[in-house]
Amino acid sequence: MRAILRGVLAGAAIAVMFHSASVGAEDPIRIGLLLSTTGVVGFIGDPEQKAVELYVKRVNDEGGVLGRKIELVSYDDASEPARSSSLAKRLIETDHVDLIIGGTVTPTAMAMIPLVERAEVPYISVGGGLPIVDPVKKWVFKTPHTDRQVAQRILQDMKSRGYTKVGLLSETAGFGQSGRKEVMENAESYGVTIIADEKYGPKDTDVTPQLATIKSAKGIEAVLIFCGAGTSPAMAVKNYARLDVKLPLYLPHAVVSQEFLNLTGSASEGARMPTAIFVVPEGVPVEDPQKRVIDAFYRGYKEAYREVASPFAGNSYDAIAIAIDALRRAGTTDKAKVRQAIEETRGLAGLNGVFSMSATDHLGLPTESLRMHVVKDGKFLPVN
Repeated sequence: MRAILRGVLAGAAIAVMFHSASVGAEDPIRIGLLLSTTGVVGFIGDPEQKAVELYVKRVNDEGGVLGRKIELVSYDDASEPARSSSLAKRLIETDHVDLIIGGTVTPTAMAMIPLVERAEVPYISVGGGLPIVDPVKKWVFKTPHTDRQVAQRILQDMKSRGYTKVGLLSETAGFGQSGRKEVMENAESYGVTIIADEKYGPKDTDVTPQLATIKSAKGIEAVLIFCGAGTSPAMAVKNYARLDVKLPLYLPHAVVSQEFLNLTGSASEGARMPTAIFVVPEGVPVEDPQKRVIDAFYRGYKEAYREVASPFAGNSYDAIAIAIDALRRAGTTDKAKVRQAIEETRGLAGLNGVFSMSATDHLGLPTESLRMHVVKDGKFLPVN
């Protein structure tokens, strides 16, 4: 009887172990998604959310990753950095996510960094500011080009067109603030002198006085408005048009969206800005390594949502693509191994460019992957 009882108990124990292993194998991989789907930059965060959901659905429909489904744990920070910080804490301490994607704009992205670094959770940001990854932070990566790259690409274009005296209007927060810093530090090396340097606050509703000062600056040849996303770029551009400033206008890639064109109308006609090649998909050559990814992105987004994808959706689409690729190569959800796999991303064709990261580069995109575009007849068109 004792032998039989021992056999029964042993069998039960084995059954429990097999059941536990089975359950463990079926546990989903939990990815935290923290974006600004409402608030002042909700028009950016909403398509970013949709892009990630679309990508995850496709992956799950194809069987998941490592034999497990992906579960998105999503929150909206309402475009508020303080809320972003508290929700990142929830993702880490309560939801126990394996990886985090988020930070729609630089301020919300920066608010999350101390938490993910302390908790040692891989974090792929979709914010644009250089300080997100410079200096390099062990657990933090990003997908959109940096303000330094954007500034350098604009200065390159100015140099090629012979503009040496430039007026600068910059927003005093987030991407505008860091962008101004990059322009001021890089201008001289491109033979450009900033002869008027004006600023405005993110809540300002009129920048006519600042633009008037720039317009009156002696010898000025072009104007750069360096700003983040939201409604302020449209406001500044409409002020620029009302002042009838007959000078070439440059803007950063943060303005590249249908929303910006809708808000500015004819006021933005002729404005130039750098942005990734996927923004104008019909201009991508068939032989380009990004072509297949770009076509699949736009086709899938339109089929799913019955609308054309916003360029901002590309930042989060790249982030989830990098995360899934890293999980597959890591072969585990062990956070340290996933982090290492992200850092070892090489030659991964995305929407913003072909990503090749390293221990000293947690973005992995060359400046040359930014192409100059111009607003013409209410559309963003590549500059030949």
